Amino acid sequence: MTHKTQDKKLWGGRFAEATDRLVELFNASVPFDQRLAEQDIRGSLAHVAMLGQTGILTPDEVARIEEGLGAILAEIRAGEFKWRLDREDVHMNVEAALRDRIGPVAGKLHTARSRNDQVAVDFRLFTKEAALDLAEKTRALRAVMVAEAERHLSSDGGQPVLLPGYTHLQVAQPILLSHWFMAYAAMLERDEGRFRDAAARMDESPLGSAALAGTPWPIDRHLTAQALGFARPTANSLDGVGSRDFALEFLAAGAILAAHLSRLSEELILYSTFEFGFLTLPDSHTTGSSIMPQKKNPDVAELARGKAGRVFGHLMGLLTVVKGTPLAYNKDLQEDKEGVFDAYDTLATVLRLYADMLPKTVWHAEVTKAAAARGFSTATDLADFLARSGVPFREAHEVVGGLVGLASRTGRQLWDLTDEELRAAHPLLNADVARSLTVEESVKARQSYGGTAPERVREQVELAKAALS
Repeated sequence: MTHKTQDKKLWGGRFAEATDRLVELFNASVPFDQRLAEQDIRGSLAHVAMLGQTGILTPDEVARIEEGLGAILAEIRAGEFKWRLDREDVHMNVEAALRDRIGPVAGKLHTARSRNDQVAVDFRLFTKEAALDLAEKTRALRAVMVAEAERHLSSDGGQPVLLPGYTHLQVAQPILLSHWFMAYAAMLERDEGRFRDAAARMDESPLGSAALAGTPWPIDRHLTAQALGFARPTANSLDGVGSRDFALEFLAAGAILAAHLSRLSEELILYSTFEFGFLTLPDSHTTGSSIMPQKKNPDVAELARGKAGRVFGHLMGLLTVVKGTPLAYNKDLQEDKEGVFDAYDTLATVLRLYADMLPKTVWHAEVTKAAAARGFSTATDLADFLARSGVPFREAHEVVGGLVGLASRTGRQLWDLTDEELRAAHPLLNADVARSLTVEESVKARQSYGGTAPERVREQVELAKAALS
């Protein structure tokens, strides 16, 4: 049996037959776009004020519409507004409720605009505000990273905390834990910049583009853009209603941030395992097992890692929607919002969780120092010693590679090799040289700008603190 809706649509003059119930359900966006209610009413208030200032509506009409919109906004904020699926979307729900409240004059609100520019301005407002909010939350996590870097420049014994640096997940060279934190701080600085850049590019108001071609009414688009906090109106009406690159750019920035947070999560998960034992995550941000009482699971980090795929999917989903849509508006673009809403919610939560979790994480300095010394991590220092003594680096590399092979086969470290073994490899080498290759000295030697030497990391921290302030 086919079910028909009986209520007349605000756009129903052209239609002789009621909308099929399944079509109505398929078509409706109000279950998710009601989230744009505040932006929608702000857009309507700016629009009706402009209609009054340009003489299109009378002062009495403007006042009645503004009063009605204010009352509806209060109902929405109080959770008392009755959303109706048969009214399709947030715009029609608000307009129909306004008509119910103040009568036919409510219909004048839609003078010189379309739902096409209405949804575009609502969504731009939301996305711009979301981008700036994520920029601030990213900045807050970045400040935590810098504070942690500064804290670990001096451990309990007054020495910086050491950490093995990896390439290919194999021990490569020793670094400072603070250097590791500052690497993520650098990533987050770029992430923040991407959100701010995106917000600046989307800082244009589509309101007044109408359906696609503009309007013959003598409106003032600069006035509404200013009232809504936009820098300017969009320069082309087709672009104003038909483009969603602002949402794509938001999702792209979000996807890169999610990737960085996922990389951080992966390292924290690895470092918290029994096999690594580098750190202990706080009880407040971990969970237990229903069957194994000894377990302490890094669920926050695992979920953050997993939710990166969710954010990536939203970007690819919207790219796929947009790629085949001709100008200007098409109903496909109704699919633009849920991914943006979810990406924003997801990233905002992960950023807050990490800002809370990282300062409560305990790093085990003796364990990380011992790990930094494993895997012949100072082999490059031995090669550098030979190179500084005039040996071509490629020759030095081959000599030290042979010594690493010897030590590996005999279960020793480079500093355990005998004087005879070292001199046999190269006359400039001896046991005293090998014993000087400590992880502390290796770290101190990395004095190049941006390197892991304590002085250089301190410079990074001070520069980052200045930038944050």
